[in-house]
Amino acid sequence: MKKLTLLFAALAALSLKAADLTWVRDTYQSGDFRLAQGAQLAPVCVAPEDFECVRLAANLFASDVERVTGRKPAVATEATQSAGSAMVIGTLGQSPLIDRLVAAGKLDAGQIKGQWESFLITVVDGSLVIAGSDRRGTAYGVFELSRAIGVSPWYWWADVTPEHRDNLFVAAGTRKFGPPSVQYRGIFINDEDWALQPWAAKTFEPEVGNIGPKTYAKMCELLLRLKANTLWPAMHECSTPFNAIPENKLVADRYGIVMGASHCEPLLRNNVGEWPQDNQAGYNFLTNPGGVTKYWEERLQTNGKYENLYTIGMRGIHDGPMQGPRGDTQIIATLEKIFGVQRDLLAKYVNPDPAKVPQIFCPYKELLAYFLKDLKVPPDVTVVFPDDNFGYIRYYPTPEQIAARPGGFGVYYHISYLGHPLSYVWLDTTPPALIWEEMSKAYDHGMQKFWMLNVGDLKPGEIGIDFFMQMAWDVNEWDLDTLPNYLNHFAAEQFGAVHAQEIAEVMADYYQLGYQRKPEHTQWQGLGEPPRPSEFSHAEGANEGVERLARYQRLASRVKQLEAVMPKTEQDAFYELVEYPILGSAAANRRFIAKEMASLALSQHRASLGEWIGEFDAGTAELVAASDRYNNDLAGGKWKGMMEDDPLLVSRAYRNAVLRLAPNLKQIAPAIGPEIPAAIENQIGPIGGRPAPSERLAGRWIESDGVVSILAEHFSSQTDKPGAAWRVIPGLGRTGDAVAVFPTTAPSVELARAATAAPVLQYDFYLSHARNATIHYSLIPTQPFAYGTGLRFAMAMDNDAPRLVTITAGVGAEVGSSSAWEENVLANTTTAMSPPTFAIAGAHTLRIYMVDPGVVLEKIVIDLGGLRPSYLGPPETLASAK
Repeated sequence: MKKLTLLFAALAALSLKAADLTWVRDTYQSGDFRLAQGAQLAPVCVAPEDFECVRLAANLFASDVERVTGRKPAVATEATQSAGSAMVIGTLGQSPLIDRLVAAGKLDAGQIKGQWESFLITVVDGSLVIAGSDRRGTAYGVFELSRAIGVSPWYWWADVTPEHRDNLFVAAGTRKFGPPSVQYRGIFINDEDWALQPWAAKTFEPEVGNIGPKTYAKMCELLLRLKANTLWPAMHECSTPFNAIPENKLVADRYGIVMGASHCEPLLRNNVGEWPQDNQAGYNFLTNPGGVTKYWEERLQTNGKYENLYTIGMRGIHDGPMQGPRGDTQIIATLEKIFGVQRDLLAKYVNPDPAKVPQIFCPYKELLAYFLKDLKVPPDVTVVFPDDNFGYIRYYPTPEQIAARPGGFGVYYHISYLGHPLSYVWLDTTPPALIWEEMSKAYDHGMQKFWMLNVGDLKPGEIGIDFFMQMAWDVNEWDLDTLPNYLNHFAAEQFGAVHAQEIAEVMADYYQLGYQRKPEHTQWQGLGEPPRPSEFSHAEGANEGVERLARYQRLASRVKQLEAVMPKTEQDAFYELVEYPILGSAAANRRFIAKEMASLALSQHRASLGEWIGEFDAGTAELVAASDRYNNDLAGGKWKGMMEDDPLLVSRAYRNAVLRLAPNLKQIAPAIGPEIPAAIENQIGPIGGRPAPSERLAGRWIESDGVVSILAEHFSSQTDKPGAAWRVIPGLGRTGDAVAVFPTTAPSVELARAATAAPVLQYDFYLSHARNATIHYSLIPTQPFAYGTGLRFAMAMDNDAPRLVTITAGVGAEVGSSSAWEENVLANTTTAMSPPTFAIAGAHTLRIYMVDPGVVLEKIVIDLGGLRPSYLGPPETLASAK
């Protein structure tokens, strides 16, 4: 009976989030509010005195009701006297409609008064009331109801069509939301040259000829619907500077969006477009302090009265090192002087007390070194640490730093990036599980004030944006138990429950394949480096490329089958959110692998060379066709210009390179050895240059061909310790799920105490012969909590004492500057090996002990002489044997 009770409790806990979606229903129950019933629609009431963003939200909600029911309610400025027929929207202290309810004791404002961006949804005297603590809180409440009636935040940006419903009844009760986990949460439009800017200029906003107020209005609406509040606008040379169009800042203010500027653009200035092009050398605070100060002052004179979040400090014109000072001492002194000047300007134009003005300083790239050398950033300023541009946060504040900084800390994170060693500005292949792993531990380590997501062109990054903002609003919404449900949850919200699980499964495969290697990184070599073969086409293991290609083709076939059963009204959204990313990735991999296989066929005199050249052409045609459909067919041409016909910009160059391999295909000699099979659709095997997991017998992993390969989540047993335990992170890994210690705030364990004090994973395996064994460990390439210490854990074979394993390659100061780091982030793995040790035949046990939290283990390979170099990925660190 007790077990049954516990089971029911667990099921109830798992269903809470799903149950939360049912508080707007189609059938009436006693006490419900009749939002829509047949021809009867409750009017939407909002006071004219309320904030403009609240009045905008009220009108947008009326349109949302029309999207669902086909009928649009009236929007009134006074509450109707007819009980049970009004929806009342308002902000505490700003709306007489709400304040009267509070004064009469009918609305308990104490639940949200004085809180940041919080709201209540409740029924009072038969009326539905949405009351917010501030202007955004009220707007969030309105759009929370929009989501509950079936209108996705992505209804416009991804053409998600809500299900038709004749009746909408809001369940009785009070629902409180907020305050958010992270105070400032937003997106950065960046590297917009390829998609967003051409689309806005030619398709959506041709009257402006660029990204302008119409486009920014749609962005601001999306942010409110996602419960975000901050925007860093587009800033490349192709884009008109945000403030060069006066209407832009008015749009942001009307929607209640906090405007900022990127990490390298102080005080809302867009340096690329606003600093005079003929005076590049003048952007130098040492030689031209008056000119630079005046430049900043001009912006505060025009924008200081709006709600902004100001970046302080200084870098070069376009995201390069600061001009002028040389050497650490002079650079630090100059930055500290700049802080003082900028804060004097904020005191003059925004608030006499600059400590009350929201400010951030982002130690991006070289600036982190200066921060670590005791650069004195005013304590009320939020210090925002970046990731390494590839999704791995570079630095975590210490407890002492957290205690000393009332301004707090934040994160600047990327799901799109243009730069070294290779860019990825096309598809979003960052798994939600990686976002969760990095951002949850950032929050737990004090980075709670500001989260900014670089989204590039915004599309097609919808899933990553959605998940990031859900975490920023409520960091506890997704945890290790519920994380596997996110893709299903997203799919159900956009397309309904019928196909949600199938969509979640194909997207999970998409993210895993993309995590092995992003489609933008299929050229393999870094910028300026000579071409080199990938791990998918080594002569000794060429089938790995064929196997990867087969997996992509099966995924593409599956998503096409899914599209065929989707309702016609959902097919545009399905193509944008699911099908195009998969087809694009499959096509990119098809032509890349075909190019490599053609090179291999030529070197081995295989007659299949022509076949592989045909595969390359087919992949290119698929990619062009997929983008052409996106641009020209979806939503009646709404997205024309949003996708390049060749997003990787290399089709012609690649094909010319392929054709140069064999000017006359008829002269190719007969094949030597077995041909690469032409029918690749059914060939599925080891993934991404890694040995397939070993088979298990009687609870032990069995050696196969001189290798024992174990996915980290397949441990035989585990031993937890008080306050620390190894847990599986579902959805994170190149071949399976990764494991890490939680909570990530657990204290480190000294090696001498690891055997008794550290949580441990145990892997049992069996050897058929006595041999030397070298153990290889594949980890997610995270950065350690203690800067520069390396990623540390311990291992022990059988009854040996624990030995330390440390990975330092690509860690700390090497981020952005070493070949090891480049290899790590492009392959999304870092590896280490233990020195060889002799192992007798029979049963063995490998134990993995925590030394530091933050280590994320993905795979263990025990090499007994059968491991190919292509399995190992990036160069390995030889683990110390202490």
